[in-house]
Amino acid sequence: MPIRTVLIVDDSKTELMFLTDLLQKNQMSVRTAEGADEAFKRLAEAKPDLILMDVVMPGQNGYQLTRSINRSPEYKDIPIILCTSKSLETDRVWGMRQGARDYITKPVNPGELMAKIKALG
Repeated sequence: MPIRTVLIVDDSKTELMFLTDLLQKNQMSVRTAEGADEAFKRLAEAKPDLILMDVVMPGQNGYQLTRSINRSPEYKDIPIILCTSKSLETDRVWGMRQGARDYITKPVNPGELMAKIKALG
């Protein structure tokens, strides 16, 4: 099933704009959230095909939010790609252990991100 709808969770308006523009140019519908509470509101409104998740955010971080989403029966089947400035191997391993399907570091390489999204679809 191709990825058509994406929820981007990031507290940076610059990242939200960059990722939204990239995904829309690739014919994807995008919704955004700037934190955990807003992310769960967006999930309740419409279930996306994919979530792009930042890690460093105020309140609940991306690892915690990924774990929460994966523990929710209605959302656990949504793939999550962590999209973060945390570039250590231990960060990637921890993210995958929380339930992320993939991990990409910022600054995001558009070609790499699109390849990861296509691999999930």
